Amino acid sequence: MRIIDALNKMRTIINIPFEQLFTDAELDNIIRAKGKTGQILELALGLKLTSSGLDFEDGELKTNKCDASGKPLETMFICQISSIIDELLENKRFEATYLFSKIDRILYVPVCKVGHPKQWYFYDAYIVGRNNAEYSEVYMQLENDYYEICDKLKEHIDNSGSIHTSSGELMQVRSKDSKPYHPIYSNLMGKYISNKNHAFYFKKEFMKRIKQIHDYE
Repeated sequence: MRIIDALNKMRTIINIPFEQLFTDAELDNIIRAKGKTGQILELALGLKLTSSGLDFEDGELKTNKCDASGKPLETMFICQISSIIDELLENKRFEATYLFSKIDRILYVPVCKVGHPKQWYFYDAYIVGRNNAEYSEVYMQLENDYYEICDKLKEHIDNSGSIHTSSGELMQVRSKDSKPYHPIYSNLMGKYISNKNHAFYFKKEFMKRIKQIHDYE
C-alpha cells in the first residue's frame, strides 16, 4: 500500500470516536499498551503487522497522542539505535542512514486521547516528506539535528565512556529499554557504550511545526 492510498482511507475515519471504529476487544488494554493504537490503525488500513521494513511501499505510519486542539502531548518514537550505533559514531551521510529511511516520508496521524478510549479519535492525517516543498526547512533542521546528535554521542563517550540523552531542535536520542536491558556494543569503539538500548525520537517541537504548517495553509 502507498501512503496516498492510506491517506484516502484515513479521511473516512478522522474525527469518528473509536467506539464506532473498533470492537471492545480491539480497544482492550489500549491505555497501558502504548503501541496498540498504531497497531489497530494499521489493521484498519489493511496493513499487516510486521517488525521489518517500512509500513508502506513508500514510507512509515506514525501516530502520536494529542489533545482536542491537536497539540502534541508526547514525543514520537522513530527507531532504536543499537544496530546502527557505528554509523552514527562515524557520522554517516544523513541521506544514507537507516534513520533517514524511517523519516523520509511519513503518514503522521495525531490521535486525540481525551477521556475514555471509546471517545478517542484520529484528529487528522498529514503526509510529511522531504520532497514536499512546505517541509524543506523541517528536513534541513532534521539533518542538522542528526549531525549534532552524532557529535554529542561521540562527545559523551569521550568524556564518560557511555552515551547519554542527546538532543537537537526537533529530534533526540534517549534511552528506550525494559528489563532485561539490552546493552549497546560498538564495533567501532570495541566496547559497550551503554548499559541499555537507546532510540531516536521526534521531540514535540517537530509535531508542533507540522501542525503550524497546515494551520497556515
